[in-house]
Amino acid sequence: MRINLTGLHLELTDSLRSYIEEKFSKLERHFDNVIDVRVVLSVEKQRQKAEANLLLGGNQIHAVAETDDMYATIDSLLDKLDRQLVKHKEKLKDHHKADTDKRLA
Repeated sequence: MRINLTGLHLELTDSLRSYIEEKFSKLERHFDNVIDVRVVLSVEKQRQKAEANLLLGGNQIHAVAETDDMYATIDSLLDKLDRQLVKHKEKLKDHHKADTDKRLA
């Protein structure tokens, strides 16, 4: 998984980079086919905003979070992406396979 970070009106420190890489590595436990992640962090007046695009083998997931603290914003963003990844993974499962196995027996 590649992570591309961009900061608008914000300097990306090493601690912020390592925090993002650590948090986004946890997304792979739900879905390991994440190819590319693009994260844009921005500051507008007192609002800290984070946007992320995940590229998943043919699909794309987008999420936006906005709070007063950048670390809280990143956590909120990860929660949203995590829920969307679990939902995406559920859609990929074949839920009717169990029914056909029962009918054949």
